[in-house]
Amino acid sequence: MGQSSLDTTELIVRTIAETSIANEQYFAELDGVVGDGDFGISLANGFHKLIDQWDSLNRANPGAFLKAVSMIITSRVGGVSGAIWGTGFMRAGIAAGDKTELTYEDVVVMLRAAIEGMKKRGQSDLGDKTLLDAFVPATDEFEKVRKNGGSTLDALKGAAQVARQKTEEIKPWVAKRGRASYTGERSCNTYDAGSIAIAVMAEKLVEVWEKAA
Repeated sequence: MGQSSLDTTELIVRTIAETSIANEQYFAELDGVVGDGDFGISLANGFHKLIDQWDSLNRANPGAFLKAVSMIITSRVGGVSGAIWGTGFMRAGIAAGDKTELTYEDVVVMLRAAIEGMKKRGQSDLGDKTLLDAFVPATDEFEKVRKNGGSTLDALKGAAQVARQKTEEIKPWVAKRGRASYTGERSCNTYDAGSIAIAVMAEKLVEVWEKAA
């Protein structure tokens, strides 16, 4: 894309934020089927605050930027979602360290760190019908495509396709974490809002990447 790693990091975070805000009602409706319906609202509120403070964020390097993002999300997104998403950004920022330029290998390490942080913070793992069931396979696909010589755009497309596919695969499952887990069998044949959010954000990132290329 011809951009610095900081520019690219900003583009990715901004896309995630704007996608969350644009889909506030949709994500809330999905969560309202078996959850308390506040997922979309809480996430959007946090990302609204992030956009409001966008110009004041630390831009010393991508890691510092992600840590600043984490602080806002953790403090402004309510409930467990804030802690989980905030932890993801924080762990990615820590993994980036003080590097000013990031390779795709660095990005994969950052994504893996975010995943591990989210697992611990949410006390969840693959198979629990959470956003991890879309995020982990999408990260695996991104790494595989890049390792096999594909472009970043190819890798993003693959990741988005896998994330979307996983939202359908896990739909019949019983939720084991979050408020949806309280409903037991009623969570079967319902979409997991967090996984859908990952898929929608990945798809939007593909669109933005194609336009910026």
